[in-house]
Amino acid sequence: MTAHPDTAARHDVPQLDDDPFGPQLLEDPHDFHARLRDSGPVVHLPKYDVYALGRYAEVRAALSDWQRFISSAGVGLTNFRTETPWRPPSLLLEADPPHHDAPRAVLTNVLSMRALRRLREQWFADAEVLADEVLQRGGEIDAVSELAEVFPLRVFPDAVGLQKEGRENLLPYGSFAFNAFGPRNALVEAGEATIGAVSAWIGEQCARDRLAEGGFGAQIWAAADRGDITHEQAPLMVRSLLTAGVDTTVNGISAVLYSLASHPEQYELLREHPALIRVAFDEAVRFESPVQTFFRLADDDVPIGGTVIEAGSKILMFLGSANRDPQRWDDPDRFDLRRDPSGHVGFGFGLHQCAGQHVARLEAEALLTALVQRVRRIELTGTPRRKHNNTLRAWDSLPMRFLPA
Repeated sequence: MTAHPDTAARHDVPQLDDDPFGPQLLEDPHDFHARLRDSGPVVHLPKYDVYALGRYAEVRAALSDWQRFISSAGVGLTNFRTETPWRPPSLLLEADPPHHDAPRAVLTNVLSMRALRRLREQWFADAEVLADEVLQRGGEIDAVSELAEVFPLRVFPDAVGLQKEGRENLLPYGSFAFNAFGPRNALVEAGEATIGAVSAWIGEQCARDRLAEGGFGAQIWAAADRGDITHEQAPLMVRSLLTAGVDTTVNGISAVLYSLASHPEQYELLREHPALIRVAFDEAVRFESPVQTFFRLADDDVPIGGTVIEAGSKILMFLGSANRDPQRWDDPDRFDLRRDPSGHVGFGFGLHQCAGQHVARLEAEALLTALVQRVRRIELTGTPRRKHNNTLRAWDSLPMRFLPA
C-alpha cells in the first residue's frame, strides 16, 4: 500500500481514526457514515492509509470515472500492482478497458432481459411453492436460512447450469471473496481454513463438461467457441457468476424482508399496490446497501473537493453512506416506498455496475409477489442478528412470522 500520511497532512485532509472493518462499525455503520459525510468530500483513514469518500456526489463520480479511478489494481484493500491477490483477478470486477470490454459484452448478452424473460414463469412458480411451504410450516421461520438463502440457491444455480450436489459451497465461497476485499482480519482468517476445498469445488464447476446445456455457463463457453472471448477466459467468467450471483441476492432479499417487517405500514402499502414490488426491492437496496464498500486506485493525481488524491493511492468508496446522504435523498434514514430510489449506488454505477442486478431484481420480484399474494403481515419475532463481512451488510438470522392472508 502506498503511504501518503504526510501528504494528507499537508493538504489538511480531515482524518477519522475509526476502523470501518471493525466489529462495531460492521454491526452499525450509520453514525460513522454521518461523521464521514460531515467531515468533508474526502477523508483520510490512517488505520489503512486510504482516502475515503462518503458523500453521494463524490462516490458516484468516482464510480463513473474508470479512467482515473481504476479497478484493475483491485477493488479491495490489496493493491495488485504490489501485492498478489488470493485468486486470479475477476475479468469483470477487477479489469479495465480494453480487457474488460469483451467479457462484459458477453455477460451482458447472457444475462439480457430477453434471457430473463424465459426464466420468469419458472421462477415465479418456484417462489409460489416456497411461499406455500413456509405457510404450511406455520409461518414462523428464520427468514435468512429458510427463505432468503433457499430461493437464490434453488433458482440461480439452475439457470447457470450447475449440478445439484455441492451448492452449499456457493455461500461460503462468496462470503470469503467479499471478506477478502477488506483487510486480513479475523473474518478473513476464519474463512481461510476451509476456502481451499470450497474454491477447488467452485473451480471444478466452471469447466465446460460440468455445466448443463443451455444454461448461463454453457452460453459463456459457446461465446468462447465463437471467439468472443478466449477459452482461458470462459471458466473465469463462470466463476464470476458463481461468486457474485448468490450472496448479494441473499442479502438483498434479506434486506427487503427486514425492511418490510420493520415498517408494517410499508408492507400494507405494498399489498395495496403490488406494482411497487420492484420499488420495494430497490428502496431496500438503497436503505440497507447489501454491498457497503468498494475500493479503487487513483491512476493519476485526481482533484476532489479541494484535495488532490495522489497517483497510486487507494480510495475507499462507502456505497452505504452515499445511499443515505441527505444531500441526495429526502429523509434518507426512512424506508419509504413512495420515494423513487433509482439512482442509488447499491449496484455500483457506470462501467462496472453489477451486470447481474436484473437477475437479483427478478428473484426478489418473484418471491415478493408470492408473499404479497399469500401473507397479510410480516413480523419480527426475535432479535435479528447480523453476519459481519468486510464488504457486505448481511444477516445471520431474521426470526419472522408470516401471517396468512
